This record gives sequence, C-alpha cells and structure tokens, in this order.
Amino acid sequence: MIKIALDAMGGDYAPAEIVRGAREAARELEVQIMLVGHREKIQQELAGDNAGGLLSIVHASEVVGMDEHPVSAIRKKRDSSIVVATQLVKDGAADAVVSAGSTGAQMASSLFILGRIAGVDRPAISTLLPTANGVVALLDAGANVDCRPQHLQQFAVMGSLYAEKILGLANPKVGLVNIGAEETKGNELTLAAYNLLQETNINFIGNVEGRDLFFGAVSVAVCDGFVGNVILKSAEGLAMYILGMFKQELGKLEDILGREKIMHILGGFQRRMDYAEYGGAPLLGVDGVSVICHGSSRARAIKNAVRVAKEAVEQQLVRAIKVSLEKENFKEGKY
Repeated sequence: MIKIALDAMGGDYAPAEIVRGAREAARELEVQIMLVGHREKIQQELAGDNAGGLLSIVHASEVVGMDEHPVSAIRKKRDSSIVVATQLVKDGAADAVVSAGSTGAQMASSLFILGRIAGVDRPAISTLLPTANGVVALLDAGANVDCRPQHLQQFAVMGSLYAEKILGLANPKVGLVNIGAEETKGNELTLAAYNLLQETNINFIGNVEGRDLFFGAVSVAVCDGFVGNVILKSAEGLAMYILGMFKQELGKLEDILGREKIMHILGGFQRRMDYAEYGGAPLLGVDGVSVICHGSSRARAIKNAVRVAKEAVEQQLVRAIKVSLEKENFKEGKY
C-alpha cells in the first residue's frame, strides 16, 4: 500500500483541517498516511479515529513559519515537520510528501534532501488551471523567477510527462507562453526557448498567448516562474471576482428560479473554479514525489493533494521523467 508523509503542521488551518483531510483521503483512496508534526496536537484532532489503522503519527517538534527564510529555517530546524516528512521519503519509509506549509521550505527541503533528477537544472511547480476543455498544466508557477532557455525546455519535457501520466492525455499539446503567437515574438528568453522546444521530442505547437490558456489551446503551458506566478495569482483573483459578481446577478433571479436552483448553479460554477478540486501542485524535477498545497487548504484540498501524490507514485512519474530526460540527452544539469 502507498504511504504518504503529510505535514500536519503546515498551512493556515493546521492541524485540524490537515487531519480531517488525511482521514478522508485514507478512507476514500486507501492509502497509509503518516501525519508528521506535534504528536499531542495531532492526537487531539484524531480523537481516537485513525481511519481503521491507516493513519499514524510521526513526531516532529518544530514548525517552519511562513515568514521564515526557507533555507535558513530548514537548516536550523532539522526536526521541523516538513524536514522530517521529506526525510521519510528519502529513507524509503514514505512514497511521497505532501504539505500546505511554506512553499519555499518545501522546495528547499526537497532539493537538499531528495536532490534533483540528473539533467534537471531547476525543479518547477506544475499548477492546474481550469479551461473550457478541462485543465492546463502551468509551469513554472513560481519556483524560478529567473530562467534560461534550457530551463524552459526541461519544464516542457516534465510538463508533457505530467499531462500524460497524471492527466491521462495522449501526446499532450505544449505551448510556450508569449505575447504573440508568431515565432518571432517575445523577449530573448522566449525566442531562444522556442528554438530549443522545436528540437525536443514533445508535441510543441508554438507560442500561446495568456488569453488562450483558458480556452484549452494547450494542455501544458511553459513559462518562467515570474510570469507563471503572475498568471496564477491573476487567475485566482479573477475567479473570486467573477464568482462574487455571478452570485449578485443570480441573486436577482431567486424569485424566478428558486433558491435551490440558484445554489445548484453556483455550486457547479464554484467547483470548476475552486483550486481545492485539483489538489496540490507537484514539484517536478526532484528525485521523489513532493506535492505542494495552497496555504489556505482545507480538508478537501488536502484529500485531493494526497490523490495527486498517490497517482504520481502509481504512474512512476519520477522514473518516467528520468528516462525521458536521458532520451533527450539532458545528462548534466547546470545552474
């Protein structure tokens, strides 16, 4: 049975929502979950319910705060929940690590403890965004604000494999986020990256503009972490604005449609826009499965993040990335 190390102390609603999400995930997904963190606090939330023996506790006495410098924190706090959880994967005691805590701390611990896959210069965060045709995997979503062309090439290969293995898409379309569709458009980074992507053994369809992402033009959108994070945060803000506006307008029709019908329509709309439906974002390029959750994740988001981690393990995503990078001859990654 697959074993997941879950950082029980990471996130805005830890440990209560983390434990609740773990309980739901253990029962629905049939995985063993090791809740890593302060034993007494976790036990209080479990209240004797360990999901039929699928939940266990691994004590960690420290927590990395959101405001702490990631690298310094994980070096000083060797008994922090994220470090202990990541070490469980390194030691083979767990198959994946999941956390809603500090993204920087999880990235740093994954890099220092799990290490990079050979041929990967910079691991990338792959986030799913809703589109008219399903979802698009956007990477990098914030791990690397400054990139070189070969980094985007590596992101494209890893993103293509993620879409194939986890999203179940055959020969997924990969696009390079740019200010125009023409191959002559863009800055020095995108112009050089375009040429590299053309030489790569993936289904690269060329440049894609930001507005086209949400219409399903591609299954994988590649960009540097600065652009990717701006897209992600803009999409989150726009979704909240549209949902609020949608509620106001539908409220005017309550007398005609009825409250039950209104709530049904709103529920379906909100599910399509809600990050919790998509779970966590895998950190692609590290030598192990590491899934990053939104800091405000509640139980449903945690459960779905565990699902993403389980699927990555089942589909041997890390091994697939290693094999693909070897075929592309990315043998030595260099910063």
